[in-house]
Amino acid sequence: MAWKGLHLTKPVRLSLSGGQIVAALDEGEVKAPLEDIAYVIIDTPQATLTSGLVSAAMDAGVAMLFADARHAPSGLLLPFHRHHLQGAVVRLQVEARESLKGRLWRDIVRAKILNQAAALALAGRDGAEMLKETARHVEPGDPGNVEARAARNYWGRFFDGYTRDSEGDLRNKLLNYGYAVIRASVARALVAVGLVPAIGLKHDGAANAFNLADDLVEPFRPFVDLLARKTAADRDAVSELTIDDRRAMAGALMLNAALRDGKMTLLAAAEKSAASLVRAFEAGQPALLDLPSLEDAP
Repeated sequence: MAWKGLHLTKPVRLSLSGGQIVAALDEGEVKAPLEDIAYVIIDTPQATLTSGLVSAAMDAGVAMLFADARHAPSGLLLPFHRHHLQGAVVRLQVEARESLKGRLWRDIVRAKILNQAAALALAGRDGAEMLKETARHVEPGDPGNVEARAARNYWGRFFDGYTRDSEGDLRNKLLNYGYAVIRASVARALVAVGLVPAIGLKHDGAANAFNLADDLVEPFRPFVDLLARKTAADRDAVSELTIDDRRAMAGALMLNAALRDGKMTLLAAAEKSAASLVRAFEAGQPALLDLPSLEDAP
């Protein structure tokens, strides 16, 4: 099973040789078995990829994430037809009852809010108990938009002097980088189990190819939040992202999470959650959805 990734920030030529991905850098070559690689982040404008590598990476289920000149993630390459029963799985996804999708979304939102509460507690901030109580009031489909109310309370406490939509804020740059990496991992996991990332439970943007990934990624976000808080530390809010910052946020996939089977990395948790979503569709039982917990992870 793939268990690690590559984060490339220097001029590089990527190719395939003997089943290994070969990264030719100025200082020499780095090789790794392609079967061990879950994702590749190409965070340099000076990268060359051979078509043979790209084709083999898609066959192996590798997600390839590209960043723009400002080091903001800008594109994601995923394989087609990664599951032998994809037609049957997609049929389950498309034919799922609205009531089931509503209950699945309720459980996703609850898990996200509980993880936000855990993030506050782990950061030594107040408000965790209030968010735990808020999570209890999420209903199927979240018609009362409890998620948004919880978010206002959460962000008002998690950082000092912070606005989530401030593009120049270092903390937002860190968050956006980390969120993109986690989203790519979730999208990869969904494709691997035969689900179509464009068909969401709650998100339904006509131009969004990753609606379902945007649904399932929600409980993963507070893990990234804690990492961004640690990485930003006491630095000036208008600082630029450094290579070390980007590497730190790419490392979010190696953070620990707790699921029913025990502790595992977020990379593995994405795969477990995606597989459990298929089981929930098959049985019509939202309780089968297994989502990461931050409270029990450290």
